[in-house]
Amino acid sequence: MRIDILTLFPEMCEQVMGESIIGRARNAGKVEIVCTNIRDFAGNKHNKVDDMPYGGGMGMIMAASPIYNCYKSLYSEDEPKPHLIYMSPKGKTFNQQRAVELSKLDRVVLLCGHYEGVDQRVIDEIVDEELSIGDFVLTGGELPALTVADAVCRMLPGVLSDDICFEEESHFSGVLEYPQYTRPAEWMGKTVPEVLLSGNHAKIDEWRRVQSLLITMERRPDMLSEDRLSEKDKKILKKYSENF
Repeated sequence: MRIDILTLFPEMCEQVMGESIIGRARNAGKVEIVCTNIRDFAGNKHNKVDDMPYGGGMGMIMAASPIYNCYKSLYSEDEPKPHLIYMSPKGKTFNQQRAVELSKLDRVVLLCGHYEGVDQRVIDEIVDEELSIGDFVLTGGELPALTVADAVCRMLPGVLSDDICFEEESHFSGVLEYPQYTRPAEWMGKTVPEVLLSGNHAKIDEWRRVQSLLITMERRPDMLSEDRLSEKDKKILKKYSENF
């Protein structure tokens, strides 16, 4: 898979995408990540990519042409158009399911806005979808783009050591992850739950499922849709909450 990031700050994106698990995956050829500077396509002496908004208002707007030319430089006319995502507070909220879906594509392009936004005409012309990582506003689209890229890369074959690494994580299976512990068995007077030391894997799996359900019920009850729960899950939740 190839992920392109269109940005005014390619060095920032390269720094993050070159570290840890994603950096190792890039070096091993599991994923290709290319960060392209939109300013290189400004087409003017000072590499200016923004201008004042029509109608007045605070701030500056990123112009359409530099973004369009940057995107068009990524592929030739005989190649399929890459799927372009604009990171925007107005977009649909990104989630784990969308990360899985995007990981099945051959190529994804992430457009990072800046200043007060992007000329709507280039959005209408080339953007396939708009995504947000939450109900808040950042100074630029780089952090959201890096978040999406990281989440998608982790779903690719060979990036993590085993599929089990993400299949039991929060959100992947529809519930939040159970608590985790490591050595020592006692710390600051707090002990690891006995079941985790028992060696009884059936009991451990049962404990983990119960904990996942209870944590999800407490923190994210909106995730507990009836169609995704087993009868056993429903009995567990009914035991702890008559409101479910």
